[in-house]
Amino acid sequence: MELELRHLRTIRAIADAGSLTRAATDLGLAQPALSAQLKRIERALGGELFERGRHGVRATALGELVLERSRIVLPAVTELQQEAARFARTSRATACLRLGGTHGPLLGAVVDRLADVTPDARVTTCTSWSERELAGLLTEGRLDFALAGTCGSAPPPGAEGLVWQEVAVDPVFVMVPEGHALARPGEVELTELAGEEWACVPGDGCFGDCFTAACARAGFTPHRMYETDTSSLVHLVQVGRAVGLCRATFPNTPGIITRPLTGTPLTWRHLLGWHRVTQRAQTAATVLAQARLAHEGVAARSDSYAEWRAAQPVP
Repeated sequence: MELELRHLRTIRAIADAGSLTRAATDLGLAQPALSAQLKRIERALGGELFERGRHGVRATALGELVLERSRIVLPAVTELQQEAARFARTSRATACLRLGGTHGPLLGAVVDRLADVTPDARVTTCTSWSERELAGLLTEGRLDFALAGTCGSAPPPGAEGLVWQEVAVDPVFVMVPEGHALARPGEVELTELAGEEWACVPGDGCFGDCFTAACARAGFTPHRMYETDTSSLVHLVQVGRAVGLCRATFPNTPGIITRPLTGTPLTWRHLLGWHRVTQRAQTAATVLAQARLAHEGVAARSDSYAEWRAAQPVP
């Protein structure tokens, strides 16, 4: 009999259970059947793997050796199976690019550009407020690429095998209604907004903590913060309920003025992620280049951002 992976799993189950009776129950087998299977495995390996006693079983020296090796082999095989499944799903979807992203204008702009450079590919999208969820979908092979972001220099969503490349870094602007006292040209001091209520879109990064820290440095504690979807955020700003926080690429919107904050106390880093095993380097390079060009287009369409960029000193 040749040793198979299922035999290693049986040995691990017996060791974990501590007795043949409990292991048989866990494996859904009758105890005599498990005992017979163990004897066949032991004959194949050349010796006893467990000592039987009144209180259960204990691994022999040979058993310890086999268990030690199984702790390496079984996870490695599981990882191989997962990577193969991801690769197979990607190979079946060569005519389709599956993009994920947080809500915002950049995702649509990337789809638009990819439609030009890959006219034969079908492009689908998935949106989420959670960067960690997007990272998980990449890891599982359910997305090909994801547009996510981090606050300032915070690290990207962590998951083994993922590659994250920077698309661009934007300042965070504030949104005020047209009739607001600060709806004037130029930058706004954060301290001028100390008495306001605030609104932003949700997320699972550190943006909320970074905003609170920026306010503390400016000498105040922010009042109520509304975390809500983009449409509701726009409404709260338009009716004067709150001042909104947004990426500088936020598009021109009737009834709303976006303004930069003096000293740029908050920034947002746009990232493109993919899994290194399932994506070809050429495909990743193409999507990354189009994401960067898409960002430039989105930034140029925001009047306030274009004005701010024009006023910055040439590096």
